[in-house]
Amino acid sequence: MSVQKQSVSFTDTAYAFARELVEAGEYPNMSAAVSGELAKAKAEREHERVLLEAELERRLSLPLDQWEPVGNATDVTAGARAHLAAKTRKT
Repeated sequence: MSVQKQSVSFTDTAYAFARELVEAGEYPNMSAAVSGELAKAKAEREHERVLLEAELERRLSLPLDQWEPVGNATDVTAGARAHLAAKTRKT
């Protein structure tokens, strides 16, 4: 496994949390604390994605007569459309 060196800045709160993790013996140093917590965050996101996909699969497998109406399709997708429009403007 290669190691990439990068300088980062932390808020006081984030720095204090990382320091607490090191002082509690959960990690040997600040770098390991940041890497370890990022790995945990990545695993949690993956877990949430898997749960969401499983729930979508479950709902999609229901017979159509058991589906609940969600309202106007435009209303349902308005937030996603706004998000995509904002991302397009940033690039």
